[in-house]
Amino acid sequence: MNINAAFVGGGNMGGALIRGLIARGLPPQQISVGEAHQQRRIALADELGVHVTADNREAVARADVVVLAVKPQDMAGTVQALADVFAQRQPLVLSIAAGIRLADIVSWSGSQISVVRAMPNRPALNNAGATALYAPVSISDAHRSLAESVLGAVGTTVWVKDEDALDVVTALSGSGPAYFFLLAELMTEAAVKLGLDRESAQSLSIQTLFGSGRMAHESDGDLARLRAEVTSKGGTTEAAVRSFDAANLRGIVAAALSAATDRSREMAQAFGKTKTP
Repeated sequence: MNINAAFVGGGNMGGALIRGLIARGLPPQQISVGEAHQQRRIALADELGVHVTADNREAVARADVVVLAVKPQDMAGTVQALADVFAQRQPLVLSIAAGIRLADIVSWSGSQISVVRAMPNRPALNNAGATALYAPVSISDAHRSLAESVLGAVGTTVWVKDEDALDVVTALSGSGPAYFFLLAELMTEAAVKLGLDRESAQSLSIQTLFGSGRMAHESDGDLARLRAEVTSKGGTTEAAVRSFDAANLRGIVAAALSAATDRSREMAQAFGKTKTP
């Protein structure tokens, strides 16, 4: 990969992507990071050897791809401040901000730029991320490939056909790790109440979470079959699954994902309609 990459925001996700790109062979000297926090700049420079600056305009000045890794509420001001640089350089702009619509990013830039939206998740920090990407039909194959290469440096990628699907992705894989952690946490607490010591319960829950994820990842993707293979007729697992069914676990999960999807859309309304000063 022979490109100049710039990151606007060097926090957890930005840092994970930078590490992934370097691991894939992109030289650190071809990566610039615009980061407001001094300690974070120092840490990135010391650990990774990338160019860091408090000036976002300096960071993106020579970039072929710019990753916008700032909070949704900061996106409008960030893009507006870079509009003339984008117009002159015409980089691929890759946004990983939840909820912020592509049309708003283009509008804030003041010119027609190539924008791809992506929704990664936190396991990207461990090179096990799941990322969905969306691009309009106007985006070239070269830019699509570039976007996939950047996000693919920290895990798997999938393309979605319409932008609204990213709200569902946010609810599914974006927020999803918290759901699995919550289930493991509740399993641990239940086991302790049933008499198991906490250290053992936590260790077994975490390893079960890890092992189950690995089994699913290495399978053909038929989750119902995997579940059935663990559920012996008349056994302990069947008793637990029946309890889940009686409590309407399916409905609870559906309601949770619906709530997260709605919140993603609310964020687009709250942060995506800021007026240009």
